[in-house]
Amino acid sequence: MTISTQLAYAYPELILAVGALSLLVLGAFMPKQTGLVGGASVLVLLAAAVASATQPFGVAFSGALVADAAATFSKVAIYIASAVAIPLGQPWFERRGVKNFEFPILILLAALGMGMMASSGDLISLYIGVELHSLALYVLAAMHRENAKASEAGLKYFVLGALSSGLLLYGASLIYGFAGSTVFSDIAVAAGSSANAGLLFGLIFLICGLAFKVSAAPFHMWTPDVYEGAPTPVVAFFAAAPKLAAMVLFARVLADGFAGAAGQWQQVLLALALISIAVGAFAGLVQTNLKRLWAYSSIANVGYALLGLASGTSEGVQAMLVFMVLYMIDVTGFFACLAALSRGGRSMETIEDMAGLIKERPGIALAMTVFSLSALGLPPFSGFFAKIFVFKAALDAGLWGPAVIGLVGSVVAAFYYLRLIKAMWFDGSVGATDKPPVEAKTIAIATALFAFPVVIVALTWLNPLAERAAHAFGLA
Repeated sequence: MTISTQLAYAYPELILAVGALSLLVLGAFMPKQTGLVGGASVLVLLAAAVASATQPFGVAFSGALVADAAATFSKVAIYIASAVAIPLGQPWFERRGVKNFEFPILILLAALGMGMMASSGDLISLYIGVELHSLALYVLAAMHRENAKASEAGLKYFVLGALSSGLLLYGASLIYGFAGSTVFSDIAVAAGSSANAGLLFGLIFLICGLAFKVSAAPFHMWTPDVYEGAPTPVVAFFAAAPKLAAMVLFARVLADGFAGAAGQWQQVLLALALISIAVGAFAGLVQTNLKRLWAYSSIANVGYALLGLASGTSEGVQAMLVFMVLYMIDVTGFFACLAALSRGGRSMETIEDMAGLIKERPGIALAMTVFSLSALGLPPFSGFFAKIFVFKAALDAGLWGPAVIGLVGSVVAAFYYLRLIKAMWFDGSVGATDKPPVEAKTIAIATALFAFPVVIVALTWLNPLAERAAHAFGLA
């Protein structure tokens, strides 16, 4: 295969890499042109999304990069979510006196890493993708340098992220040592030929490292503190695209590299899923800060996605993909609402701050209600159908007990969503809110409108695309 043919499979990554480096040089020479850099970054991400949707399928660079339906599905969603993060975040920083051109470039680099994660075909490209996106996220968490909480969040994320990277790399080294190859297809042969204890130990370490990236319990300890301290638009980005990228990487490692050891990794995923659902549901009950509350909500929702993946079937992977895309819409919209709300120049981040919001900002209050009910899983919102797909996949795989536990966890978590809705609709207002910025309000309302009619859209194009993507993993 010629180098030009192989590069054709990497067009999205090349667009992002060249775009990020070019805009970095532009920003260095024209540091005040933040709007130009931000607008160009959005165009680069959209161009990468188009390239992903139209690229040919194949394997390149000795199996290190895989271009298939799963990569296309996930990368288009990742790049669009990343593009939304730029107009949401850059004006937010500028209103607070932080006019750095690096913000959109870091989003581009994170998106590049996430694209590599979705297309990884071996352990080396897996690790490079994970580290590239993680390093960008560490800096984004501490982007608001004048804020002590943001600096603390970035430091905590970096320290604990280094621990997870160590687990990931140690697991990868064990797998390479016992399989004799870093390519997933070769590892699958070694995993299917014999029950190698060393290989399984490596897989466990690899799962632990990836569980940290998706904030699955008990590897969730960074999530509430980082969400609370990081800038709100950055949290909107954290909670969406990186989770989808890591879940797709989870599926690719397990389905492409360890399908023969499904009986072993299914047990581990089930444990992670059920612990995450329990921790997310019960720990969220005592939270009053909305960013911490949605951090625990994200932990619980990752549990549901892992439950679908733990079914070990193509239907389960399809359910996971649909669930994660619909969850991305909800979480991006909710944090866009938070980014739009302030009172006296102070961000509104607690349940008490939302008292009487329906009278002050009815549009944003309605949007937050939609996102809360969708995350709760109430019909006819998109979150209901997302959970239906997951529970159906689990039941079809015979996982009745875990599905029931997941349903109970969803009922328990309903309390903190309904408590927020009660405060917005029925409590007395505590003061006038500031005029919301146009870009944050627009994103919040647009995603809220999409979260409701997406029920029909999911049946017409999202679900078939996810089904096609799931079949690329080769599970039964």
